[in-house]
Amino acid sequence: MLELLLFALQDLRNSLKERGSNLMIRFGNAEHVIQQLASEVVTLQLLLMMPQYMVEQVNASCVFAEQEVEYELYLLLDVVKECMKPVTVRECAPRIELWNTPFYDVNVLQNLPASYDDFKKLRLPILNHFSCQNYLLQTWNWTGIFIEIGTLPVYDDVKNFITSNQGRLRERWNSIKLTSAETLLRNKIMKSSESSEGSYDSRQLQSKKSNESVFLSQKGNAVGGGTNNVLNALAAYLRYFEGTAHDDWQEIHEKVRSSESRNGASFIALFGPALSLGIISRSVHYEAIKYERERNAGFISPFGYSATTIAGAVDAVCSKEWYWLMALRNQTNNDGIHSTRMWKWNGFLIQYTVAGNDGPAVVLVHGFGAFAEHYRDNINGLAGAGNRVWAITLLGFDNSEKPNIVYTELLWAELLRDFIVDVVGEPVHLVGNSIGEFREKVLIIQGMKDPISDCSSRVATLKEHCDGLVIKELDAGHCPHDEVPEQVNDILYEWIPRIESQILTGSPA
Repeated sequence: MLELLLFALQDLRNSLKERGSNLMIRFGNAEHVIQQLASEVVTLQLLLMMPQYMVEQVNASCVFAEQEVEYELYLLLDVVKECMKPVTVRECAPRIELWNTPFYDVNVLQNLPASYDDFKKLRLPILNHFSCQNYLLQTWNWTGIFIEIGTLPVYDDVKNFITSNQGRLRERWNSIKLTSAETLLRNKIMKSSESSEGSYDSRQLQSKKSNESVFLSQKGNAVGGGTNNVLNALAAYLRYFEGTAHDDWQEIHEKVRSSESRNGASFIALFGPALSLGIISRSVHYEAIKYERERNAGFISPFGYSATTIAGAVDAVCSKEWYWLMALRNQTNNDGIHSTRMWKWNGFLIQYTVAGNDGPAVVLVHGFGAFAEHYRDNINGLAGAGNRVWAITLLGFDNSEKPNIVYTELLWAELLRDFIVDVVGEPVHLVGNSIGEFREKVLIIQGMKDPISDCSSRVATLKEHCDGLVIKELDAGHCPHDEVPEQVNDILYEWIPRIESQILTGSPA
């Protein structure tokens, strides 16, 4: 993803230059950089004695920021606002102006239906493809302005900057993410110590993209490069069923065949990273619908699209926009008992809940068909007992995104690992139900009336083959935490402090 970001920045800078503007690049914490820039612009106003029309263009009385739904970015805006207070422009601090380029014409977020299927039935109008394209470009003219623009960094520069600013402990903690869950599982099964091969992951891209390929690496499926390269690849993707004699399009078609694990799933596999960075989001829908009209004499059939590639592209963009709107609505309504937040993982929005301010970190993981709210009777109790609690809704469930991909336990394992590293940032006590269970757990709370499994045989097998397990048998079904939450909470109240004490003293579990 980092390499794709650098290609996108280069392309964005070139595009802005063509329109008489430019892209400023600075390294550092956002709040400090913005504060410094605002001060520099104010100083320029005074020193250069610019005419009034120029002063109007370069004054720092307003800072534009794209509207975000991710919690960390949303929090960052508050930090920036605080840092901007000491900067004075026209006898007041510069204000933060949020902006976005809406996809749907939605006036009241509260009126959105609760499901994506119901939302599609509304057939809301989609705003013009070019309506917001030149909005910000018209607010700034770089002619005669002498501010350091900054050079475009190379991959190693950015990597070194990230490493130098996260500290050794954080660097070591982040290194956990470098090996895929699939590789770890394969190595464990084969009892091999060779764990360096690893499956393809966009976070590990370090090789330079060749000029002959639109992909960031030979093994991976991610389309990279500038906007023109990505749009050319998109044209090839949409026209997959037509065939082609072009070498670059043939390469795309080969990747479609290898990644179409289900109808339309190849779009996310090929264009997911570019879509996540916003390189082609609006263009995808525009080009897909345009091509559909070409195939159907100018008409759009009410019975569906004429090709799976078109359907996959349109649905990927529309669903992503839908989940963003839902996240924005939840952000404005976040006045419940728990704090509901959003985190972006591999380009997808993941919802989670947080409670508690002190104590050991506890992460609650739901089972199949459920979501974070399944722990509604446990979150506050655990937090009140002196723990910091996170409850995550896994990808593909409830208000977390549901992209058209193949879902596996390995996928969820990697998501959970990254959540612990990126969001929690420290070792945790994991509490899981059903598919949310973990093989290395030493405490099992078993509902002995579970209709899904033979509970007695399962407990007997675990006791026979797994040393060190503590098993608590409850008069409950498949979800004891939901059926008898008080009993489950009491067990966890006793368990977590005991394990914490053993960790501190170094005594065996």
